[in-house]
Amino acid sequence: MRPDERTTADDGVIARASAILDAVAKGASGVRAIARASDLPVSSVHRLVAQLVEVQVLERLDDRIRLGPKLFELGTQVPAHRDLRDAADPVMEDLRAATHHRVHLAMLDGVDVVYLKILGPNLGLGSRLGGRLPAHATGVGKVMLAYSPMATVRARVEAGLPRFTPRTITTPGQLTQELRKIRSVGMALDLEESTVGVSCVAAPVFGSDRKIRAGLSVTGPTRSIDPAHLGIAVRTAAFTLSRTLRDSGL
Repeated sequence: MRPDERTTADDGVIARASAILDAVAKGASGVRAIARASDLPVSSVHRLVAQLVEVQVLERLDDRIRLGPKLFELGTQVPAHRDLRDAADPVMEDLRAATHHRVHLAMLDGVDVVYLKILGPNLGLGSRLGGRLPAHATGVGKVMLAYSPMATVRARVEAGLPRFTPRTITTPGQLTQELRKIRSVGMALDLEESTVGVSCVAAPVFGSDRKIRAGLSVTGPTRSIDPAHLGIAVRTAAFTLSRTLRDSGL
């Protein structure tokens, strides 16, 4: 094989592996399901999955395949993410102590929320460290969309607005109205839109360039979430973190 042919073949392997990782991240958990989601032959998926499991990029649990510990280990070394988490540590600890609720720190990756740091019990939520959820269905996601370029909002709409509960926003008109409201009050509410029985209050975190950098939220059983009271706490914490990022040039 000539060097140029080898490069082309290697690029193909990388592209196929990336497609497989994307499919698993979006919920495909079996070889055939991954093949359908990635539009790859089952034989190729079977072979590449075995190789990715061997290097711990994926892991296999019985017939289910999920993202492996190596990806999380590598992700924690991304400088921008690590700096943000380090800056957020004391703010999130104070917010958790003050509210006694689960605290989320998340960023946008494309049109999805990725959770960078979580403090507190799970409560049966879909959120997990390193996990992804569509931005329109979460408090942190909506608050970040509200302060993002319109192109990002359009991309979320074009990707779809899947329903998680009867209260999930599922139309472009609803989303536009909601984002306008969020900008007017400086915070977002998730009132059982991602998980029945669970609500949250979220506020925006801005970087030193004054662009949206992350979302910070407090989450708990709906009966324990008082937006008026918790909104003050979350917005204060988000402002404090934004000021820290600005002062640090992050």
